Amino acid sequence: MDNIDKRNRLDEEIFTYRVTKNNTVFIDWCGKSVTTLKGKEAERIIAKLNSAANEKEVQLILAKVTGNFKRGNERNSNNKN
Repeated sequence: MDNIDKRNRLDEEIFTYRVTKNNTVFIDWCGKSVTTLKGKEAERIIAKLNSAANEKEVQLILAKVTGNFKRGNERNSNNKN
């Protein structure tokens, strides 16, 4: 796992998730909604999250599910000119 998270970003717990009654999974990154999962995909992710050994594994699962949504060209609202 050390080779996967070289910058230790997953230690900051930047991803959160919510599961609804009908097994819809909402995944947030830094408080912003990123992905919504339903059906068999949601059930598979819920099973993985429930079997995770620690919080860092949960963060890694959520990071893999969200994929490459952040490409580095987003502007930070605090740095506007």
